[in-house]
Amino acid sequence: MNALLTIENLGIAFGGLKALEGINLNVARGDIFAIIGPNGAGKTTLFNLVSGLYPPKSGRITLDGEDVTGLPPHQLARRGLSRTFQNLQIFFRMSVVENVMVGRHLHENRNVFAHLFGLPSVGRQNRTTHESALELLSIVGLADAAERPAGALSYGALKRLEVARALATEPKILLLDEPAAGCNPVETEEIDAVIKKIAARGVTVVLVEHDMRLVMKISNRIHVLDQGRTLAEGNADAVRSNPAVVAAYLGVKGKTELGLAVR
Repeated sequence: MNALLTIENLGIAFGGLKALEGINLNVARGDIFAIIGPNGAGKTTLFNLVSGLYPPKSGRITLDGEDVTGLPPHQLARRGLSRTFQNLQIFFRMSVVENVMVGRHLHENRNVFAHLFGLPSVGRQNRTTHESALELLSIVGLADAAERPAGALSYGALKRLEVARALATEPKILLLDEPAAGCNPVETEEIDAVIKKIAARGVTVVLVEHDMRLVMKISNRIHVLDQGRTLAEGNADAVRSNPAVVAAYLGVKGKTELGLAVR
């Protein structure tokens, strides 16, 4: 496996509570890799460790062959890792395109002198950033709303806007935390299409998601957590038919519904 992200024996505890213990996984380049499990299983905690919000108590994280264990988020972003959050982090008073332009800051020259005196290079850079933002909005289906206030968008559109802004950092790997949370079936289908487009552009996607129909439809591999430990890993068929996963998470009814949903 040509792994882009490798996690080895990762663990963290809060006080005396072990939130995660002994987590091992490999995410191949170009994969759509899902992390699922019951509430409290440790999914978002795992994301917070990988994205540098929490330092692990044990284990190692490797990104594109480099040990990045414990690096802060801004350093991980420079190395090609970006993420979204379950709760919206949108600048509602800014325009849609301006929200995406904010995500390009890592790729801009932030020379104070040039901005202070309004040098031509600043204008050229702003035009380039604007054009790049429009391209990303096109990918998520929001190009027509570029100049509208972000606060005027529907909830599902705001979720896609967050994805576009995360893509503005030009990541190698994108972590999506509950991208379809709170979305209706139509909005979920739109998120499904966006994730597939992202993967088709060569960006590796790792998602935490409770919508099992979405997960089973688009994921190459699925990693199941339960009570801070790995319960199972495999493709959709293997996970859906795993007795331990059915007992801990899907349930017999859920397994049957998913079998019908993905056919």
